[in-house]
This record gives sequence, structure tokens and C-alpha cells, in this order.
Amino acid sequence: MKQAVVLFAHGARDPAWAGPVRRLAATIAETAPDLVVEVAFLELMEPRLDEAIDRLVERGVRQVRVVPVFLAEGGHLKRDVPVLIDAARDRHPGCELVLVRAVGEDEGVIRAMAAYALAGSGG
Repeated sequence: MKQAVVLFAHGARDPAWAGPVRRLAATIAETAPDLVVEVAFLELMEPRLDEAIDRLVERGVRQVRVVPVFLAEGGHLKRDVPVLIDAARDRHPGCELVLVRAVGEDEGVIRAMAAYALAGSGG
């Protein structure tokens, strides 16, 4: 069964803002070459989440894991995104869609950010 991960970010007016999310997608694709990896945005950038999911299903993907690349689970992730996921489930009943917690809620990510801050790294 074809599987995919959608890295879902907020979006911004500045196209350069998406650079880290796109680098994350490239890193995942290198690490797991059999996994389809897409980037999608809530607003201000393309593709939007619904467009990305629709395209994946058209490509034969039947399992999609949506990974919010957000620091925390605020209003968008609590209210807006579940509505988008439910609508995608209605459009694609044969596809398993899973929304996971925001990356910033993960303890490993918190520890990595703390280590970065303590190291005083500038990039």
C-alpha cells in the first residue's frame, strides 16, 4: 500500500520562509525513499492541504500521515485542521488519513531545540 507523509506548515508571504520545511521533506525522502513526501500549507502558500491530499490520492496513495510542522497546538490545529482532515476523509473514503501532533509537542524535538539553544549555534 502506497504511503505518504504531508509536512503541513502555516505558510507565509515570503517564499524563503518555506525553506526549512522543504529541507525537512528532502531529508525524509532521502531517509525513506519508498515513502512519498509532500509539503502543504494552511494559508498564503501553495499547495494547500486539501490540494496536496487530493494529488496524493490521485497518485495511488492510500495512507497519508499529516505532520503539522508547528511549534505548538494552537487554534489552527485544534479547530481548523480537523475540519480540513474530515473533509478530505469525506472526499477519499478509501484513504486512511492520520493527523499527528505538532512536531513541537514531541519531547525529542523539545530536547533538540534545547540543545541547539544551549550550544549557542548561529546556523
